[in-house]
Amino acid sequence: MMAKLVKETEHPLFKKSSKLRTERFGKGLTFAAVLLTALLTAAIFFLVISKGLSTFFVNGGSVKEFFTGSTWNPGQKHEGGSPIIGALPFLTGSLAVTGLSALICTPLAIGAALFMSEISPKAGRKVMQPVIELLVGIPSVVYGFIGLSVVVPLLRDHVTGSGFGIAAGTIVLSVMILPTVTSLALDAIQAVPRSLREASLALGSTRWQMIYKVILKTAKPGLLMAVIFGMARAFGEALAVQMVIGNASVIPHSLFEPASTLTSILTMGMGYTVLGTAENNALWTLALILLLMSLAFTIAVRWIGRGKPQ
Repeated sequence: MMAKLVKETEHPLFKKSSKLRTERFGKGLTFAAVLLTALLTAAIFFLVISKGLSTFFVNGGSVKEFFTGSTWNPGQKHEGGSPIIGALPFLTGSLAVTGLSALICTPLAIGAALFMSEISPKAGRKVMQPVIELLVGIPSVVYGFIGLSVVVPLLRDHVTGSGFGIAAGTIVLSVMILPTVTSLALDAIQAVPRSLREASLALGSTRWQMIYKVILKTAKPGLLMAVIFGMARAFGEALAVQMVIGNASVIPHSLFEPASTLTSILTMGMGYTVLGTAENNALWTLALILLLMSLAFTIAVRWIGRGKPQ
């Protein structure tokens, strides 16, 4: 009886197949990758938050001064012993270049996407799409160098000031985020069902009425997502903006005056501070603001994506 049972267990039907072992190995490998990604994300959040809050809990900095003060000198202290950490000029500069670049880029990107999708698809695929792909592949330092060599002298010679400032940063960022916003806007427009286009034209709409009243309204959630993705990239861009904005720690009163952003101050100061000092912790606080803003952009994209047509 025992021998019969052993023979039955050795039968191929009772053996684990190699495909089952491979599937289990793949599941385990996928789970390990997901777990590692989650742990890395949690570690990054913990590091940035703990270091960023040290400015207030360890060095005694003022939250109100950080968001409303206009003087940035963490190496110096007030009479009460708290560091001087007025970050309002950097917050203003980051929000200004991000908002203005989005305002300039959005109509251009949506117009290019409409041209490639609705007006001239053949020419769009042959001409516009390769150009957009080329712009995506250009490194940010090249954009910054072009801005430093072309945009800054152009503003200095034909507008006013030194050429460095929010205007130069806005122009460079607008060109940088244009391919990203265009590609995402094109995907959103092409996701509109063809039946809606045909129904609109069948009811007597002109092509422009069809584009304005049907396509743009239907693709609105996807277009908003494209703009927010572009703003997220613009807000976090460092090197290109640093090269053309002037890096002055003051609140600018004009678009053509030198200014600073959160990223430009971080890139200039992080390598010249000692870990654990008030100056280093203040830079980590700026990094925390960038992280929270990126999280806000991500939440906004997910929230808008709920209304995206399937």
